[in-house]
Amino acid sequence: MDQPPTLAASSPDFPLDTLIVNALLVAGGPECRVIRDGALGIQGDRVAWTGGPGHQPPPARVVVDAQGAVVLPGLVNAHCHLPMSLFRGLADDLALDAWLNEHIFPAEARFLSPETVTAGALLSLAELLLSGCTTVCDGYFFEDQVAEAAVLAGIRAVAAQGVLDFPAPGVPDPRENVRAAADFVTRWSGRSPLVTPAIFCHSPYTCGPDTLKAAKRAAGDAGALFQIHAAETRGEVEQSRKILGKTPIAHLHSLGVLDAQTLVVHAVWADERDVEILARSGAGVAVCTASNMKLASGIAPLPGLLAAGVPTGLGTDGPASNNRLDVFSEMGATARLHKLATGDPTAVGAKTALFLATEGGATALGLTGLGRLEPGWAADVVVLRPDRPNLTPAYDPVSLAVYAASGADVRHVWVAGRQVVEEGRLLTLELAEILAKARSLAKRIGGRGA
Repeated sequence: MDQPPTLAASSPDFPLDTLIVNALLVAGGPECRVIRDGALGIQGDRVAWTGGPGHQPPPARVVVDAQGAVVLPGLVNAHCHLPMSLFRGLADDLALDAWLNEHIFPAEARFLSPETVTAGALLSLAELLLSGCTTVCDGYFFEDQVAEAAVLAGIRAVAAQGVLDFPAPGVPDPRENVRAAADFVTRWSGRSPLVTPAIFCHSPYTCGPDTLKAAKRAAGDAGALFQIHAAETRGEVEQSRKILGKTPIAHLHSLGVLDAQTLVVHAVWADERDVEILARSGAGVAVCTASNMKLASGIAPLPGLLAAGVPTGLGTDGPASNNRLDVFSEMGATARLHKLATGDPTAVGAKTALFLATEGGATALGLTGLGRLEPGWAADVVVLRPDRPNLTPAYDPVSLAVYAASGADVRHVWVAGRQVVEEGRLLTLELAEILAKARSLAKRIGGRGA
């Protein structure tokens, strides 16, 4: 429902940096407040002013005409493996175990290096920015290169160094896995306002109890987010029950690694007791609908997670298992799938899906002041195109964003007040160079992809 426009409590007496006018403005929040014929003012890295008809905006150095198009908060990708864009399409139509153990792990062992990680990360970051994603949560190896790529791209990133209990790219001695991750967090703490360092344990089946506790302890000591895949497949849960006598999530709980600074990724096979554990612990969840569909992993209990108050966001997962990094598509797929799975067309509505892909995802990642277009909130802004047939007519801009839009419909993007996409063109990265590098590396990795 449309709400009255709002004016900042203390409008700036100085010119705004940027003013976006003639906007169908989706301010966000759980109710997805909409301002028709709205305007949005940016100063520095924050939204400084919003208004509608009858409100005179402060002067601005730059004025952008949205031409009646939808303007919404930048999207949050709550789980990704950015460098894996170099493995996109390398192994498809496989079960997770075969895909991971027979193809991905061997490819990573053979081809990952600082060079390939940088190239893959930049390719993914270009795709994300061009499709309206302004924040991404990554977990991978050679994470220094990922963080540096994020700074270069001008995107917000929660960047987590990966931990495994066997030789991993960049960390050949598993005894050094947690120390390497902790050192990464130390190097990047406070280094860039765009990068939040974190620690990523791959899963309970690739990291033993001692590693999980040590990694969580290191993350806690640094005030960093601890991430882990868990309860992704039925087989994982059955194996955990057989060996440990409990589900993966119950196992993590027994080790004391679930709290408000933990992000559980997937949680597809979380049962009611698991959901209760997550809710009581304060841990967040990243739901990766399209990847779970493609790998036939299952359907996460999203309505149950939301009903229990579990902080939840949407992730694309890596581009080797999705295979695209389009959070608009993720919103639409998530809403549609849960309607079908429950037989209830109201199970996950458009407002819920947009919230999960903006403020909800930010909250699950421990990021505050992110995901709304209101005064004082981060100036992460997406402007859609005004001339798309699929975005016409615009009766309900929230419905339009979730069910009709895709990343290809993005026109302009700002991150922390800095414009990074203009008229569909990247301003921070040289796209042609990134594509050429990726094609060159693809010839080495797969013998094709030129």
